[in-house]
Amino acid sequence: MRRSNNTIPKLHIKKNDTVKVLSGDDKGKTGRVIEVIPQERKALVEGINMITRHSKVTAQNPEGGRIRKPAPIFVSKLIVVDPKKNVPTRVGRKMNEQNKLVRYSKKSQEEI
Repeated sequence: MRRSNNTIPKLHIKKNDTVKVLSGDDKGKTGRVIEVIPQERKALVEGINMITRHSKVTAQNPEGGRIRKPAPIFVSKLIVVDPKKNVPTRVGRKMNEQNKLVRYSKKSQEEI
């Protein structure tokens, strides 16, 4: 669902979250989010959805050859892992004591 006053969607995943893959070739694997691309609803996750790119020999890359790097994966295929209990959990949003909107784990009811 898009936010009414903005075209960029609000995602349940942020940079440096630990996430678990729900479907695809890497199903069941966990990794740390390197980058989130909200316009495309995708995220780069360390060690997940790895692709191989071939590069020529250049001054910056004297060896050339094949380079393995992560490709973006849809955030709908990812679920946040609760940092305290280390189990996958859905994410909610609520106001804390300082009237600041924070994310919380739906399983443990603690802030993420």
